[in-house]
Amino acid sequence: MSSEGAIDRSAAAAYAAKGGIEAHLFLPADAPDANKRECVALGGHVTLVDGHIGDASRAAREQPSLADAFDLSTLREPYRAEGKKTMAFELAADLGWRMPSVIVYPTGGGTGIIGMWKGFQELLDLGWVEGPPPRMVAVQAVGCQPIVRAFHDGEETCAEWPEPRTVAQGLQVPQPFADYLVLRILRESGGTALAVSDDAMLGAMGQMAASEGILPCPEGAATLCGLRELVSRGLVSSDDTVVLLNTGSGLKYLDLLE
Repeated sequence: MSSEGAIDRSAAAAYAAKGGIEAHLFLPADAPDANKRECVALGGHVTLVDGHIGDASRAAREQPSLADAFDLSTLREPYRAEGKKTMAFELAADLGWRMPSVIVYPTGGGTGIIGMWKGFQELLDLGWVEGPPPRMVAVQAVGCQPIVRAFHDGEETCAEWPEPRTVAQGLQVPQPFADYLVLRILRESGGTALAVSDDAMLGAMGQMAASEGILPCPEGAATLCGLRELVSRGLVSSDDTVVLLNTGSGLKYLDLLE
């Protein structure tokens, strides 16, 4: 059973198909059509829910017939963060076993931030890298920014964001399950949290594609918007090694590219 972001639900359906396991997938009704079709094609049992990802998650947990199902929602199982931490290993290896200065990450549930932070700490404990771990920067959408608000208000947890709205489905998470961990990591790392507009994301999708040959999803494009904000505020310099993480393909959002 999965009520995670649409891209992760597709992955869950694919692995379930390979393993001969029944997969029940709960998606917001306004999720990208490509994701819905992909889940169905992979043999998943798809339920569309009016509302946002949080509503889909509640609908999944309240389904009586799935009371004994294994919940794959963000951080309700131990495996996702362990998988995400391999991003830290790959980054360190690609940089010659050096730490990046800053990591800009599109943050919905925030598992990537939690997993990478764990991975960098393990590398430090092993003595494979030296120096301070990277400053972690969470980027959210203006229309759904619970982490940003809690970070700048000095809160340890997030209040639910009312009426979340953004074209980036993966950022439409009004109350992340592991909010306290994300907020703690942002502060421990000396990082920050930023909100960017949908229009800025859409523009950055085309700019990243044309300049880098990477067609990002709007969530990934949000990191370029975030970097520009960091530069304008003087929070990063030309001496910093900055990594932008793209979390999916723009092909899932073809309607946004028209």
